[in-house]
Amino acid sequence: MNLTKNFTLSEMTKSETALRLGLDNQPDEAQLAALKTLAEKVLQPVRDHYGKGVKVNSALRTSPVNRAIGSGDSSHHVRGMAADIEIPGVANAELATYIRDNLDFTQLILEFYTVGIPDSGWVHVSYVPEDLKKQVLTAVKQNGKTVYLPGLVA
Repeated sequence: MNLTKNFTLSEMTKSETALRLGLDNQPDEAQLAALKTLAEKVLQPVRDHYGKGVKVNSALRTSPVNRAIGSGDSSHHVRGMAADIEIPGVANAELATYIRDNLDFTQLILEFYTVGIPDSGWVHVSYVPEDLKKQVLTAVKQNGKTVYLPGLVA
């Protein structure tokens, strides 16, 4: 099932964790609608801008899948409103900057990016239609813990 011209439901629901543990990662109606909106408002515009495939590392994670990876129930991934993405050949810092400067979103996180290593880390972006606050963060490891710094720190 296509959500947009270039994004399918299967790529937005694939999960190695779900497969390995035998967990269901199929959306309900609300999650499906949210995935479609995320694809239409963020992912497809990114794809159209760069003219390259967008690799979706993780989008929908049902509550059991999300808990299995150690994430909280409040994650936008659980609602189908977030994706972790990369574009082969495009630095993740550049991708995050493009999204920040050109698209509406709820939260944008440049996660675990290392300056000088363009394909390090990934970009987390969420789209909650009623809360497009454009929060921008950078996730880094400090003393073994994840710390979220304001803005894009790259």
